[in-house]
Amino acid sequence: MKNYLIFGLLLTFAWSINAQKKELRTAGKELDRGNFEKASTGLSAAASFLDAMDEKQKSQYYLYQSILFFKNGSATSAEIDQSVEAFGNVTSAVPTQEKGMHLQKLINHLLTKGSDFASTNDYSSATDYFSNAYKLSQKDTIYLYYAASSAVNAQQYDKSLAMYEQLKSLGFTGIEKQFFAVNKETNEVEPFDSKVLRDVSVKTKTHINPTEKNTKSKYPEIIKNMALIYNQRGETEKALEAMREARAENPDDLNLVLTEANVHYSMGNTQKFKELLEYATERDPNNAELQYNLGVLAAEANDVANAKKYYQRAIEINPKYTNAYINIAALILGQEESIIDEMNNLGTSAADDRRYDELREERNQLYLDAIPYLEQALVADPTNVQAAKTLSNIFSATGNDAKAKEYKDLANSLEQ
Repeated sequence: MKNYLIFGLLLTFAWSINAQKKELRTAGKELDRGNFEKASTGLSAAASFLDAMDEKQKSQYYLYQSILFFKNGSATSAEIDQSVEAFGNVTSAVPTQEKGMHLQKLINHLLTKGSDFASTNDYSSATDYFSNAYKLSQKDTIYLYYAASSAVNAQQYDKSLAMYEQLKSLGFTGIEKQFFAVNKETNEVEPFDSKVLRDVSVKTKTHINPTEKNTKSKYPEIIKNMALIYNQRGETEKALEAMREARAENPDDLNLVLTEANVHYSMGNTQKFKELLEYATERDPNNAELQYNLGVLAAEANDVANAKKYYQRAIEINPKYTNAYINIAALILGQEESIIDEMNNLGTSAADDRRYDELREERNQLYLDAIPYLEQALVADPTNVQAAKTLSNIFSATGNDAKAKEYKDLANSLEQ
């Protein structure tokens, strides 16, 4: 009797194994044909045997499940998450080629979509796609960096901070070797995606003088962003500690000096703020961007005189620094508010009427003072819509209708 029972159990077990293989084979064939509905039916049937499957069969099941959710690149965001999660259960028991081909397709899709979302300023979605790419290939820490950067732009500061801390613990620098060679026909230096491609071009004699160089480390930027996030969260001591570390890593990066200055300013440490600004200016007095950034920081501190001085210095160094012209005009026009407030608070006496006329002239003079800077901004950048619109408004306010129409027409043409 026992022998019959054992034989019956063996038959049941053998039937189960055959059923598993059959359903998996069916699902695989339907996936190859792009029949996702039939493949889903096959995988649903195979799922009932999941506990009885060996490692290879389970991995095959999860690989097919990942391929099914991926839908050959037409998956929704939620389905992409499911595809990535399923792939996480795939082990080395699955044939390397089959697994590798799907993995590469999935990663390429995630990176392409992530980049597309970032280009349309949908940084939240970009973060999710880059994060998933990193889940699939954790040796490619650059994907985690992309996710962290996107999270910052999405103002998801807690999420980005966690990613930056992980990058820091991994010792991530983002330094990459770049390959170049001179095109013999154009005599211009051209970049190559890899050393192999560069060397092939040199061997075929289309290029000469091969060179290599490393990109800058992204580590200081990571520490700087961590500092800014700490500061935004009110954790100023952590912010300053991060800034000190960032500057120790890259003492010549004056943007880090400016960032630390900004942290001190937010803490009310105005003396330290000024010291760092002076230090930055001494280190690189002919850096237009630095002078411009100093102007921005001074303007944020309501130090109008120094802000204007720094902007003018930036223009001296680089006469085409459009934003410096615009910001000087903004500083001038910013004085209008106090004039308008006083005008609105005047009474109806003769003295008040005289004062009103004086204030109106002062306001008119502000407009006239701002015009040359806005016109220079348009000379430096003829496509600057902001400058054209502001000039149109100013000329309209000063009664120069012809000029107002000229710049209004220009602004409209630039927006088309």
